[in-house]
Amino acid sequence: MNKFVDPKLYGLPPSTKLEQVGTNQYDIVIQRKSRIIMKDGEGILAKVNKIKNHVSNAKVCLKTSAPVCSKTKSFLEGHGISVSVYC
Repeated sequence: MNKFVDPKLYGLPPSTKLEQVGTNQYDIVIQRKSRIIMKDGEGILAKVNKIKNHVSNAKVCLKTSAPVCSKTKSFLEGHGISVSVYC
């Protein structure tokens, strides 16, 4: 399936890249070079909660090209958000 959807439908800012992977499965895509830190992780969690308000049984993952701080990665995985790094 893998298609980008309009983030405004889920109450997210228009700059958010949201990819629908399958039925009720979404990826938040972040393409940048700087490290993803805890402040970013809190923002990602807020976005995931907005998506889950619209789709109650949604599974959301973070897909990024940036390095992720280990504390942030464990924070996100503790809230059920898997993190995948691609090149």
